[in-house]
Amino acid sequence: MTRIVTVLALLLALSLAGCGSSEKAPTSDQVTAAAQTEKGQLLEKIDRRYENPEAHYKLGRLYYNEGALDRADFEYRVTLGFDPVHYRAQAGVVKVLEDQKAPQRAQTIAELYISQTAVSAKNSLRLGKAFENEGLSEYALSCYYQTIGLDPEMAEPYKLLGFHYLNAGDKVRAEENLRRSFELNPYQPDVSGELGRLGVIITTPHQPAEAIPEQPAEQ
Repeated sequence: MTRIVTVLALLLALSLAGCGSSEKAPTSDQVTAAAQTEKGQLLEKIDRRYENPEAHYKLGRLYYNEGALDRADFEYRVTLGFDPVHYRAQAGVVKVLEDQKAPQRAQTIAELYISQTAVSAKNSLRLGKAFENEGLSEYALSCYYQTIGLDPEMAEPYKLLGFHYLNAGDKVRAEENLRRSFELNPYQPDVSGELGRLGVIITTPHQPAEAIPEQPAEQ
């Protein structure tokens, strides 16, 4: 009897697993339909208020994903017309130029954008992340190193450099930057976890417990 129950339990588990794995990924037609719906919504927003930089940027992203580079470039530049420090749009402009086989022009514009953030570590870091998201690692690295020059005590650029070098297979520089990031901010689970995988023995300090206020004595 016990054996029969066990077999039935296994069959039930397998059937449930089959049900869970029956979910299908969206088809290309479904993805295209969703993109067209989003595009229509963005165009409506722009029609209601043309001075909407985020809507123009998102529309540019859709055009880029469709391979319509000229339209994407136009929307990115409209975005920057309304918001000159929209860093994702700046990175988008450079990415379009790279894809249009205009590397010299892309470099000139990227260096201009990077120089404009040379007075703010926070903005330099934001631009670096935008470049990273577009797959423009060379310009992202320039921003991260610029950020460190502006604020050597900021932990995040070291972390981003560490993960970049780790993905590039340079474990020496990865460890060096992750160590420095951890020194500046030991409360980063992703950094401490990666250092552990690199064989670095670390100790995360315990956060001090909050003091419990004394209750006034009853009268």
